[in-house]
Amino acid sequence: MSNSPYVFDATADNFQQKVMDASMTTPILVDVWADWCAPCKQLMPILEKLAEEYQGNFELAKVNADQQQELTASLGVRSLPTVILVKKGQAVDGFNGALPESEIRQVLDKHVEAPAEDPYEKAQALWESGDVDSALVILTELNQKDPENLDVLIDLAQLKAEQGDLETAEQVLNSLPPEEKMQHKAKQLAARVKFMKQSGELPPMAELEARLAENSQDPEALHQLSLHKVLRDENAEAMELLLRLMQADSTYKEGVARTTLVELFEKLGSGNPDVRTYRRKLYTLMH
Repeated sequence: MSNSPYVFDATADNFQQKVMDASMTTPILVDVWADWCAPCKQLMPILEKLAEEYQGNFELAKVNADQQQELTASLGVRSLPTVILVKKGQAVDGFNGALPESEIRQVLDKHVEAPAEDPYEKAQALWESGDVDSALVILTELNQKDPENLDVLIDLAQLKAEQGDLETAEQVLNSLPPEEKMQHKAKQLAARVKFMKQSGELPPMAELEARLAENSQDPEALHQLSLHKVLRDENAEAMELLLRLMQADSTYKEGVARTTLVELFEKLGSGNPDVRTYRRKLYTLMH
């Protein structure tokens, strides 16, 4: 039994009120099913998921064909599952069998208002597409409405950092409660800000690569090129350069290669396959 407010059991007793009358204002998707029907069991979770996603733009009425035989017959059902979309007291669409979610959406979208887009998800999509300014506008509005939402706050700080405003990013990080500073997202941001601050005076990549072509163990060039790679999200290449630096001079800048590797591991998280690979390499190198 679903706990969703948009899903209910329809019976002969309540069908007129909860389906026909209610459909005058809200479309009702009627799903006629049975326990013994395998396609019904495949379909129902999809319908329940969509009902929740559409947030009341339609409701799902479930009719148990075995328990509601008279109602099932009156609906003209000949096979299970049968799905009927009722709108303004009329059956306007429907289908038989367990359709894929994409096809069910096509049926719904002809008659049902699409769900409102979640603004946080929209900001994430804009960010991923490279439209940082638009993402920043949405996240700023969300932050003004809910200043305690730490996910939004950290995302704002990260966007500021990407725009070069490291001071604001650090202010946000410093304002976080101690327990939140230990969260993966906050630790990722702290590491990124640190890498960006370190990279402020870096020579061009081409110059560093030329130096390494002349001397593959140049510790400064290895370190500085690794920072370039981190900021380009070429993390495996960065970790390889840091391992090379440890092999060339493990004491360079008080062991900055190992320290930077550990910070990079924290930034990417233990689930990252490159982290697992280079942790093993680091362990082997140190032992």
